[in-house]
Amino acid sequence: MALWLRWRMLDNDQVLRLVQLAQQGDLTAKGLLVEENAPLIKSVIKRFRNKGIEYEDLYQIGCMGFLKAMKNFNPDFKVKFSTYVVPMVIGEVKRFMRDDGAIKVSRALKTLNLKINKFIEQYYKDKNTSPTIEEIALHFEVDSQDVILAMDSAKMPISLSTPIEDDSESITLVDRIESEEDENAKMIDNLALSEIIKKMDERDKKIILLRYYFDKTQSEIAKELNISQVQVSRLENKILENMRNKLTS
Repeated sequence: MALWLRWRMLDNDQVLRLVQLAQQGDLTAKGLLVEENAPLIKSVIKRFRNKGIEYEDLYQIGCMGFLKAMKNFNPDFKVKFSTYVVPMVIGEVKRFMRDDGAIKVSRALKTLNLKINKFIEQYYKDKNTSPTIEEIALHFEVDSQDVILAMDSAKMPISLSTPIEDDSESITLVDRIESEEDENAKMIDNLALSEIIKKMDERDKKIILLRYYFDKTQSEIAKELNISQVQVSRLENKILENMRNKLTS
C-alpha cells in the first residue's frame, strides 16, 4: 500500500504521535511528515506563483515553514496539525517576499480586494453580518487563499492581526486579548479567536466586527446600536474579558 494511502488512514492521535517523535529527533517520522505533507505545501505555495520566485525556491521556502510548524506545534493549541501548518507556510513565504523586497502585490490582487471590500460592505448592510471567507470566495469564484491574499494586500482590517487605531496607539484584536506574544502564539490566537467569534451572540459579534473588522469608533458603534459610548466601552471590555477567559481556558 502506498505511503500516501497509509497516511490518509492515520487518525489525529497517530498524526500527533508522529509529530511528537519528529520533535524528539526521530528522522524517520520527520521524513514521513515532510513527504506526506508535500501536496499540502504545494497547494499553499501555488498561490504565490508568478511573483518572481522560482517554483523550486518557493517549495523550499514552504518546506522551511513546514519544518518550523513541525518543531513548534503543541497539542495544547487545540487545532489540527494541518490547520497549524497552512498559516505557518504562508507566513514563511510572505516573510521571504517582504525581506527579499523583490515581490510586489499584483494588480489582480488589488483589483480583487476593491471588489471584495464593496461586497463586504453591501453584504453587511443587507444581512447585518459579515460574510465568511468561503462565502466571499464563492461569490467571486476564486479560491479562499486568493481572498485572504487580496485582503492582506491592501492591509484591510479583516485580519485579527491587522493594526487598528485606538486613540494614539496602534493595536490589534489579538493585542487586546494577549500581549507580548511570539509570532507562533499570535497565529494560534488568530485561529482560536475566529472560532470564539463565530459562537458569540449577535450583539457581541456585531460590536467586535464593527470595532475590529470595520474600524469603527465606540461613538460610531453607539449610534448604530442606539446606546451610549460608555455602554459600548463597558460591553467591549466585558466581551474581550470573556474572550480572554475562553482563549486561556
